[in-house]
Amino acid sequence: MIAYENLLELNKPFTARFKQQFDEFLASGWYILGNSVKKFEQEYAAWNNSTYCIGVANGLDALTLALKAYNFEPGSEVIVPSNTYIATILAILNNNLTPVLVEPDIRTYNIDPKLIEQAITPRTRAIMAVHLYGKCCAMEAILTIKNKHNLVLVEDCAQAHGATLNGQKTGTFGEFGAFSFYPTKNLGALGDAGAVNTNDERLAGIIMQLRNYGSDKKYYNERIGTNSRLDELQAAFLSVKLEALDDINNHKRKLANLYLQHLKSDFILPVVEDGYEDVYHIFNVRHERRDDLKAYLLEKCIGTEIHYPVPPHEQKAMQEVLKGQNFPIAKEIHQTTLSLPCSYWHTEEQIEQVVEAMNGF
Repeated sequence: MIAYENLLELNKPFTARFKQQFDEFLASGWYILGNSVKKFEQEYAAWNNSTYCIGVANGLDALTLALKAYNFEPGSEVIVPSNTYIATILAILNNNLTPVLVEPDIRTYNIDPKLIEQAITPRTRAIMAVHLYGKCCAMEAILTIKNKHNLVLVEDCAQAHGATLNGQKTGTFGEFGAFSFYPTKNLGALGDAGAVNTNDERLAGIIMQLRNYGSDKKYYNERIGTNSRLDELQAAFLSVKLEALDDINNHKRKLANLYLQHLKSDFILPVVEDGYEDVYHIFNVRHERRDDLKAYLLEKCIGTEIHYPVPPHEQKAMQEVLKGQNFPIAKEIHQTTLSLPCSYWHTEEQIEQVVEAMNGF
């Protein structure tokens, strides 16, 4: 069986270092916001070419706190892609803001800049650009719109650690880059974890307060905050894996290239564009008989996933919020997309087997 993902195998190269980090963590006697968090924050900020990194509990909190830092008037509008994962929209709703969904470019699956400006109203305050599947959005066009309308730009980088456009990494274009370190991510913890990156000292200070009950001095609270601190042990594990992140991304690119070079033209493959260096957190194909293809591959002992089976506007939880809005491009993507094995632990030989099976469909 070629599993879609296997976290045990994925983390085997790091096991000895993890155990060492655990022993040091246990012996330190300091388990919340200690040296491991500080060390990782400094390392990840440097790796991502950001000035500040603030570790938080998970990717959803990273998005939520990034918006909360601006204290927008309730009901203010935030533009977001119609095919994103639900967390992006939840972050908007959790701040009592209004999500305004905009369709993606069917080629890249990222928000279509040509449609953003049409969605701007006097109540628009921010754009949340989601670098889906590991491809950077068309940031030059998005930045032009952001600056023209004086909007805040929050980047959802949960799937795009290290993806670049013309050499610039995701998470460095806007006011904030929000990252998830969920275990399956290219940089994955051994539990929930996240971070907010920024180049703005004032905004970094606000996020640091918000994650810690609104406080930067114990028992003195400056803001209405929450408890969303990056776990000290997860930070230690992340520092270990960060050393290998370039290798992880390069390995996934190598596997992706096997798919791109050898899959037959029946499948709609990820677009490859000049200036974009993708990290293929997810390698997806599209096919009108997606469900049949998934079942066929399972018969061949190949695991796949669907990211995601239901578009946000069709989720039960969103029916009142989005009031029956229709997004046909998002729906087409969600009905036809299939994610193929493309993990750090997969071998080239395994991917060649997947290719052979796919081409026999």
